[in-house]
Amino acid sequence: MGGLKPIVEFMTFNFSMQAIDQIVNSAAKQLYMSAGDINVPVVFRGPNGPAAGVAAQHSQCFAAWYSSVPGLKVVAPYSSEDARGLLKAAIRDPNPVVVLEHELMYGVEMDVSAEAMDKDFVIPFGKAKIEREGADVTITAFSRAVGNALEAAKQLEAKGISAEIINLRSIRPLDRDTIIESVKKTTRLVTVEEGWPQCGIGAEIAAVVAESDAFDYLDAPPERVTGVDVPMPYAANLEKSALPQVENIVSAAERACYRSKGRQ
Repeated sequence: MGGLKPIVEFMTFNFSMQAIDQIVNSAAKQLYMSAGDINVPVVFRGPNGPAAGVAAQHSQCFAAWYSSVPGLKVVAPYSSEDARGLLKAAIRDPNPVVVLEHELMYGVEMDVSAEAMDKDFVIPFGKAKIEREGADVTITAFSRAVGNALEAAKQLEAKGISAEIINLRSIRPLDRDTIIESVKKTTRLVTVEEGWPQCGIGAEIAAVVAESDAFDYLDAPPERVTGVDVPMPYAANLEKSALPQVENIVSAAERACYRSKGRQ
């Protein structure tokens, strides 16, 4: 509020719980409570979502937590270009932005276009990216789950199912238009996230579709692929069982397609 641009890095977003009052009650609400006079241009960034072998208190997704708060913008990059464009947009924004990175993506190498290396390259908030076009089923995902969705799409293609993959990128604001138009085209929806099912991002997307004209286009109920509704286990085999895998996405998409009329 004094004219600086703080960028707060949480070693893990699990630790942001120690600052959630300042984020949710102070940063997010100051512009509203000052009648638009006082901006809080702070960026909160760091690893979010399941890590590896760090158990229940250090391996969870906060996308649903923070995206439910008016006054915050919440983004979750998948690719290197996402990370660059969204972080630059967050730093240039005059209001608080939560940047949910993924610890297990830090070591993944990806190509970056010349356009993305430009100093003025930013990705606007509220704009999803269609990573792969398809005709039979829409699959939405964000962060690391986008990679699993893309792998699932390859396996589905071998089975004669064409999946459209939407990389949400921006969780709040959510690109409702891209989701709705995709579902109207494919007539089926699968949502993927590593967080818990209740009050999750997939639940919000299903509600968006149900409350829009896309509902009339659905040929099958939406399918949600999420983390299991338990605290994250420590044992490696249980940890894997608690998280959505590629085969879970494939199965959900197959159910959506084969529950439709005319598919045998």
